[in-house]
Amino acid sequence: MSESVRVDVWIWSVRLVKTRSLAAAACRGGHVRVNGERVKPAHALKTGDEVRVRQEGRERVVVVKQLIRKRVGAPVAVECYVDNSPPPPPREAVAPAGIRDRGAGRPTKRDRREMERLRGLEASRRAASAAGPQG
Repeated sequence: MSESVRVDVWIWSVRLVKTRSLAAAACRGGHVRVNGERVKPAHALKTGDEVRVRQEGRERVVVVKQLIRKRVGAPVAVECYVDNSPPPPPREAVAPAGIRDRGAGRPTKRDRREMERLRGLEASRRAASAAGPQG
């Protein structure tokens, strides 16, 4: 095809992000790097460039093999890049939510805090309350 393609169009075309607007927003937010540098959505991408996309706490590292402008099916999209991403972290065994006896009623504040402590949410809630009110 052509010699260069916009980075936001390419990461959308090869299905690294769901929509083109999300791709552009990721670029503007500094979540997309090409050859180690943050780029704007209109950055020209060339064959051989390394693209790093951070999303949902995970980083995808791909090397551009082929430039495309139109979104294609997943089997074709995979042929357009070499995936060098680290393997995703193993899913942690999440403790099941507290199962209450039928008819036991609504959990009290004490019950709720005990359930949160068991699920490991206590530390995150404390950090959120320390940050103060939002708005």
